[in-house]
Amino acid sequence: MRYTLLLLFALAASSTWAQVDPTSELFITLQKVDSTLFEKGFNQCDSLSLKNSISRELRFYHDQSGIQDRKLFFENVENYICSNPQQKPIRRLEQGSLVVFPLYNNGILYGAIQHGVHHFYIIEEGNEDRWTSTAKFTHVWILEHDTFKLREALSYDHQIPRP
Repeated sequence: MRYTLLLLFALAASSTWAQVDPTSELFITLQKVDSTLFEKGFNQCDSLSLKNSISRELRFYHDQSGIQDRKLFFENVENYICSNPQQKPIRRLEQGSLVVFPLYNNGILYGAIQHGVHHFYIIEEGNEDRWTSTAKFTHVWILEHDTFKLREALSYDHQIPRP
């Protein structure tokens, strides 16, 4: 009987904190912070938006360029993402791929895990956007002073498009 109660409690707890509904406030908030991080920070090279989105303790794990802390991450953005407006890399989220899982400590929300698929392109004036890769991502967003900040980022399974 005791094991049955423990099993029921574990099942109830796991279903309570499962993936959130796409219409929930948490999902919409994480969708917005993702958009700010990538649309403003990455695609438009708005360094202030990017810096405001990223935790000082950032750890970024990339399957092609290794582990980066905040300092190295910003150096790489400056050198490889925002250095040449004539051939600008951009990121687009795959519609419908985003999922969000809340993180709680004793019932109090302290962060969220976000997972999805994103596509990368090179944009050049006068040419169609050139699709360069697709990858999966997993982000850990932590609430810092009531604001979600990206603390851990994984970008992996990069695939080059096939014709």
